[in-house]
Amino acid sequence: MGKNNKNEINFSHPAEEMFAKILNFYGVGWEYEPKTFDLEFDSNGIVKLAFTPDFYLPDQDLYIELTTLRPQLANIKNKKIRLMHDLYPEIKIKLMKRRDIRDLLIKYGLFEEAASIKGTNAQG
Repeated sequence: MGKNNKNEINFSHPAEEMFAKILNFYGVGWEYEPKTFDLEFDSNGIVKLAFTPDFYLPDQDLYIELTTLRPQLANIKNKKIRLMHDLYPEIKIKLMKRRDIRDLLIKYGLFEEAASIKGTNAQG
C-alpha cells in the first residue's frame, strides 16, 4: 500500500488524489513529493529552478509528474523534464499529461473525476 495516507496529504490537485487512490487500490507503493531536484543555479550557486515530481513509485524506481495544464501552458513542466533528463539521467521520470490522466480515470470507472479535467483535447 502507499506509504502516505490520503488523510495526511494536501494534494495540489484532485487528479493527484485520484491517482493515489488508483495506486492504493492496486497495492502499488508510492510516496507523494518525496524529493526536490535542483535544476538551475545563479552565478552565486543559488538554486533558481527546482523540480519536485508528484509521485515516486519505489518498487519501479520511477517518478511520476502529473499535469492538467493545457499544452500551451505546460512549457515550464516540459522544460523541467528536459533538465531532469540532462542533469539526472539515472532518474526515471514519466510525465502524465491531462489526456493520460483523464483516460486513466475513465479506465478505472472514475467518470465524474475524469469529467472534472476540463478541456481535454487530442494534444493531451
